[in-house]
Amino acid sequence: MSYRDLARATRFAVFPIGFVARLPYAMTPLATLLLLQQSTGSYAFAGAAAAAQSLAIGAGGIVVGRLADRTSIRRLGLFMAIANAIALTGLLAATLADRHVLFAAAVLVGATQPQVGPLIRVHWSYLARSRPARPGLVTTALAYEAAADEASFIAGPAVVGTVAAASAPVPAGAPLTACIVLLLAAAVPLAMLYETAPEPTPARTSTAPLPRAGVAALCAAMAIMGAVFGSVQVGVTAYATAADNPAAGGMLYAALGVGSAVAGIGYAWLPPRVPLRTRYRLSALGLLIAMILLPAGGGPLPLVVVVLVAGFAVAPHLISIYALTERLAPTRIATAMTIVCAAGPIGTAVGQSLAGMLVEQFGHRAPFLLPPVLAVAALGLTRTKWIISTERNSAPVADVELITEQAASRG
Repeated sequence: MSYRDLARATRFAVFPIGFVARLPYAMTPLATLLLLQQSTGSYAFAGAAAAAQSLAIGAGGIVVGRLADRTSIRRLGLFMAIANAIALTGLLAATLADRHVLFAAAVLVGATQPQVGPLIRVHWSYLARSRPARPGLVTTALAYEAAADEASFIAGPAVVGTVAAASAPVPAGAPLTACIVLLLAAAVPLAMLYETAPEPTPARTSTAPLPRAGVAALCAAMAIMGAVFGSVQVGVTAYATAADNPAAGGMLYAALGVGSAVAGIGYAWLPPRVPLRTRYRLSALGLLIAMILLPAGGGPLPLVVVVLVAGFAVAPHLISIYALTERLAPTRIATAMTIVCAAGPIGTAVGQSLAGMLVEQFGHRAPFLLPPVLAVAALGLTRTKWIISTERNSAPVADVELITEQAASRG
């Protein structure tokens, strides 16, 4: 399916509103750090609270996953967007209280994240299973969503910096206020545009239990990608700080998103005959090759070039993980998608922590040694029986529908 056909498959408003609605997710971590550091004067406290917030995002995603297949994703998305706006308001108010209250408020913000990325992928999956059949929709939609995610992580921090600068000399609360506005202006209306779950067919009248081994394997794959993001983020920040240009860290990290966004758009043009399992293995191999280049950045090669090239391997691997998740449990796609996506921020928190320890022990270039190790682990996962069985035992959506129709005709 082409991107033009994708745009025709749903309401066009899903695209602009969907992009704006995911900006608070990209803005909140940095905005929280700014607020907490200025409120308390402690980088240590701000970093610890931000890490706890990331873990809360993961935990909240699991809860959302449990609810997503039991209620309308429209209703769930609407509730989470409003709850997060209230939690952000509470975080701003908590600056007048002590650190314990401030820490708890930061965690509550993470726990109520609207999970726009997972739920909008469920929207596409529901749309693919509705009538008429739309072959190729999921692949193209996941490619678009990966590019949109990366673009949001480029734009989000830039918006935080712009709003903070524009609101000087008292910038700390302004970025979080902007998040509240975006939640109400975009995340709330986006929730009303989500596709409803398709009507049950004889093939899926009962809700099958999640294949735990498959979910665990895909969560591990997503956590590895989160750890890659966290270690690269710390690495470019440490490198820029060592070069007496801390502001360059954000630009260097944005290069990873640029490369990933371009690769994500191109993923939709891969020939449909290439099996998903093959795509996943090739993307993991590409990730390893790209991450091996990172330690050369800032030495033989300019770091911005190396990070940009590394980004080209990110989106294809993420899209393959999402596609495997979509096939993992056709009757519980919302649960599976949100649980797997929740592993990302948990991995990011771990990656940031490990990379931070490497900086303190071995210097500013040490964090770039972590992504290659993580990529080796990602490649190793492609050989596990759980990943292989996910592909072999799960028919594509169109095949599920065809099997259902054939069974009905035989009956």
